[in-house]
Amino acid sequence: MHRHIITIAMLLFTAIAALAGNKEVEKMLSRMASVTNYEKIEKNDTTRSYYLLKFTQLIDPNNENAGTFEQRVMLGHRGFDRPTVIVTEGYGADYAFNSKRYMEELTYLLDANILFVEYRYFSQSKPNPLDWQHLTIANSMHDYHAITTEFKKHYTGKWAATGISKGGSTTIFYRAYYPEDVDVSVPYVAPLSRALEDGRHESFLEQAATKADRDAIREFQFQLLKRKAELMPKFNEYCNEKGYTFYVPTETIYDLCVLEYQFSFWQWGMPVTGIPSNDADNETIFKYLIKSCEPEYFSRKNDLESFSIQAVKDFGYYGYNVDPFKDYIKAEDIEGYYKKVMLPAEWANTIFDDYNYRFVTDYLTENDPKMIFIYGEWDPWTASGVTWLESRNKKNIHIYTQPNGSHRARISTMPRDTQKEILSLLKEWMQ
Repeated sequence: MHRHIITIAMLLFTAIAALAGNKEVEKMLSRMASVTNYEKIEKNDTTRSYYLLKFTQLIDPNNENAGTFEQRVMLGHRGFDRPTVIVTEGYGADYAFNSKRYMEELTYLLDANILFVEYRYFSQSKPNPLDWQHLTIANSMHDYHAITTEFKKHYTGKWAATGISKGGSTTIFYRAYYPEDVDVSVPYVAPLSRALEDGRHESFLEQAATKADRDAIREFQFQLLKRKAELMPKFNEYCNEKGYTFYVPTETIYDLCVLEYQFSFWQWGMPVTGIPSNDADNETIFKYLIKSCEPEYFSRKNDLESFSIQAVKDFGYYGYNVDPFKDYIKAEDIEGYYKKVMLPAEWANTIFDDYNYRFVTDYLTENDPKMIFIYGEWDPWTASGVTWLESRNKKNIHIYTQPNGSHRARISTMPRDTQKEILSLLKEWMQ
């Protein structure tokens, strides 16, 4: 009986403490001039109090007259004296805001507060009207700086920034633009592109894994091209049923899917054993292609307009090696494909600005911030990563590559000894 009374008392005390904590968080949010509104949201994680809020940002940090927009942010409060992780998402963030199960790895490992920030011009963080000239890396980094500056007034522990893929690139840019904002940066599978078609991915893919694996992928691509006349009716029917429309002929989209298959295969770590054999029927081959490389990606309704515009302007992307398929694919149809396929003609003359690539490369060469980079060995994005820093003998910059890893590489997917080393670094740096 006494044990039950003690248990009930402890639960009651915890509930009262949580309620008091919530009131303190809400008092903080209500006093922030930049927070226009907030609401408490429920997550499966009961160790934090979660709030969805709108943070007012300048559309152009260099010109207040350009107006403002509201950026969507999620706060997971663990304690004002706990470490804080700001997640520099590179896209829209519906998956994190709407899912009750979402938990960011670094936040969990550090038992930290979390500030999850949606990237400007994505999902619900869009200015109205959309003026694309203000979608720049520099302006986006100012967004994260403004949020960190405001919340640092209240969260007094160490700060870390982290992100995955384009979000990981954002973590790198953020550290270079505002070196003092956070104590530690942990970018995952983050590219640093030097051009719209970077040029490093093609040769990287020709060396991935084993020759037998590469040959199996190449042979499947040839099968797709040899059977193009047979598969095009299925491809057209599928695209029509889905309501996809394209800026270029559907035949070109088919060829792009064949080329993209190689990149997608390694990016997501698909099994070679899953590739259909040469004697597989057309239906089997077609279904596998669609599963591996959805043509929606190249469609006009792919919900990635903001990314495509930024890729063309200053973020960059990758190209394809057409040479092995020159008997089946016209090189001129693929050359400069990104502007032709992903955006309307008005962007055709946009010149890529490589300033950020040079700026960050110089920053990382000349400085030694506390950063942990996570890459996958066979992830094509690693080709445009910063693994070149491994030869610079930095004390604080650490690069970890998961053996045979893909774009899904995380701290938790590393070999056990590597995990321990990373956790030891984080513990040392974030105390």
